[in-house]
This record gives sequence, structure tokens and C-alpha cells, in this order.
Amino acid sequence: MACSRILLLLSVASLVAFAAPSASCQEHLTTVSGVYAVNFNVRIASTLPAGTTITCRAQIVPGQGAPGFLNQQWNAYPVGTAAGLAAVTGSTATCAAEIPFSWTVTSGQNGVMLSYEIDAVTSSGSATMLVRRSALQGISAAFPVSGGSASLSFNVAL
Repeated sequence: MACSRILLLLSVASLVAFAAPSASCQEHLTTVSGVYAVNFNVRIASTLPAGTTITCRAQIVPGQGAPGFLNQQWNAYPVGTAAGLAAVTGSTATCAAEIPFSWTVTSGQNGVMLSYEIDAVTSSGSATMLVRRSALQGISAAFPVSGGSASLSFNVAL
């Protein structure tokens, strides 16, 4: 019985140690916030079926492997996501998405990793079908000036 109480106390102590950063760790924290304005210039390689819609999605996660971000859950990192609907003109389309964020990070963190997905979809009755997709992951981007915005533009073939 005494051994199980000691193990329980050690378990609780280790949880407390992981839950609250030490004073020395707190000295190196900073808050970053802003907006990423992501613009896509899409070149449509071939004719799409009538009624096709083109959408864009962008997502940001902490850059440089994420361990510099503080979070309540060990494997849950802050994520920012946004989506937009493209304006199509002939064989080109433009789409924009804005991703606001506000995070607490360690002082050494200086940016995010961005991924995006451009989809051409069509509907038939109640079903939506993917016609084409272009996606890319792992794009590094620096933080904008605190509270400011950063514009990112991508040329994409679909």
C-alpha cells in the first residue's frame, strides 16, 4: 500500500512538472500574432467539366518541428486554417485565404510551416467528386511583424 502511494505521488509530481514551465523557461516566452494573407494564382492545364468549383485551403503550424510552442497536450500543436473559393476566368483562377493566429512561443521560434491544397470539385446530385488536386506541404514562412500581416503568393498548376 505504501509503495502504491509513493508511485502515485511520483506520478502526480511528474505531471505537475510537465504542466507548468519553470521560471527560467517562462523568461524566454513571447507572444506572436498576425495574419497570413495567402494568394493563389492557378493555371488550369485543361478543360474542367461544366459546373466545376475551385477551392483553396491553407494551413499553418509552428515552424521548425513545433517543440518550441507551448501547448496543453504533448502532441497537439496550434494550427491555423483558412479556405477560399476561386474566381475563374478562362484558364486561370485566383483564390485567397487569410489565416489569423496568436500563439505563445519560445523566443527562438521565428516562423511557421505552411501547407496548401487547391481542389477542383464537381457535384452530381448530393455527391461531390474531386476532379483535380494540387497540394504542397512544408513551406517555411517567417512571422509577420507582431500584430501585422504577411502576404504569400503561389503560382499553381491544376
